[in-house]
Amino acid sequence: MRLTQDCYARKSHESTEPLPVINEPALTVGSTLVLADLHIGIEHELSLSGINIPSQIERRIERTLRYMDTVKAQRVVLLGDVKHSISKTSPLERHDIPHFLQSVAERASVDILPGNHDAGIEYLIPRDTRFGIEIHQSKGYSINDVGLVHGHTWPSTELLECNYLIMGHNHPIVRLADPLGYVSTKPVWIRAYFVEAIFRKRYTELSRYGNPRIIIMPAFNELVGGIAFNEAAYETLLGPLFANRAILLEKAQAYLLDGTYLGTVEQLRKLAPESSKSRRASSQLKRQKH
Repeated sequence: MRLTQDCYARKSHESTEPLPVINEPALTVGSTLVLADLHIGIEHELSLSGINIPSQIERRIERTLRYMDTVKAQRVVLLGDVKHSISKTSPLERHDIPHFLQSVAERASVDILPGNHDAGIEYLIPRDTRFGIEIHQSKGYSINDVGLVHGHTWPSTELLECNYLIMGHNHPIVRLADPLGYVSTKPVWIRAYFVEAIFRKRYTELSRYGNPRIIIMPAFNELVGGIAFNEAAYETLLGPLFANRAILLEKAQAYLLDGTYLGTVEQLRKLAPESSKSRRASSQLKRQKH
């Protein structure tokens, strides 16, 4: 394992379009497979709440290896929150994370872009693997003009020059209600754009702005839940990019994992459950009063 200091070492001038793996929370950038928000070890936290689920690590490994075989991956990028515990490492994580990384690194090189849950991840990296495992800086790095960052920090200036920027962190879902009141929840891809003026103000050294197309990935781990973007406001979404309104939320587009386009966040708010519409209206009224 090598802690990478130059987090942009693999950038080239060629641009590669990120392609979702159909029906799966994964995408490819050329021969690189990207997964976000694995949250390995969440079963331990659930057990503390009285929900007893055995470790799902073998299923996670099987899924990942299947994706790798399908797309013929030569590299795997783990886009943050490989761990689940934030302040410490659980016994389950100490067992399952090295096992997962060992299994993947026997097939391909692994890059880890740390998320806010990944404190101490460097102590869980197996040493004797066929291919290397590298931990990068949390501000991200890029492959073929595609920026990669977890999303809990501001990205580096170099990522703002890319054509695409892929992030995780928010576990995007939508909640939709039919005319009879039945509510369904679906994981989604979110595609959006930045507000350039926000970055021009923050990054005074920014010379070239690539207006990157943002792709927010659904969580790999189905046990973590998610944030319903069609019910959310900037204040309820995670990370400095949303807190500072640096992403055009209402115009963001949502896609199901099979590629079906659902509409913009603004359009999908009309299909949200009535209870969430009432909460949002109340919240907007409070903000107007203040």
